Amino acid sequence: MAEPRYGLMPIHGYDIAAAAVLHMLDGEDGRGLRARGLGPGESVPYGVQPVIVAPSTVYGTVALEGLLRGWPTGLVPTPWLVVVADAPVRPAPAARYRLRALAGRLAGIAYLPYLPALRAVERVEDALADEAVARAAARLRAQLEGK
Repeated sequence: MAEPRYGLMPIHGYDIAAAAVLHMLDGEDGRGLRARGLGPGESVPYGVQPVIVAPSTVYGTVALEGLLRGWPTGLVPTPWLVVVADAPVRPAPAARYRLRALAGRLAGIAYLPYLPALRAVERVEDALADEAVARAAARLRAQLEGK
């Protein structure tokens, strides 16, 4: 099996949002595993694009800033950031400010809207069956793949 294309690094561990993003990046093209979760301290495999997943909270952006402060520039690719909305409103001003300030250290920022289905499922596969989640997955893949 070929190496995955994306290495997922959730800021706060593997909750339903991180699990959903991991499955979203796998795609629907039948090519098998395209994303793999990376554990704390695990190095990014050669040729794999790192993708950080963070909630749209101030706490999440503070943790992101700490991670990026120690990012080994030149040794691994610049990471993408996927910001997952934690509520159906805009992020707090302090979170928006920090995301703008950190944008230059990232390959790009993709925003996932608040997805109510993520609160009501037992398995991530159930969430991906939701129409809004499926649309968000397609937009996320298109953005990361530059389409």
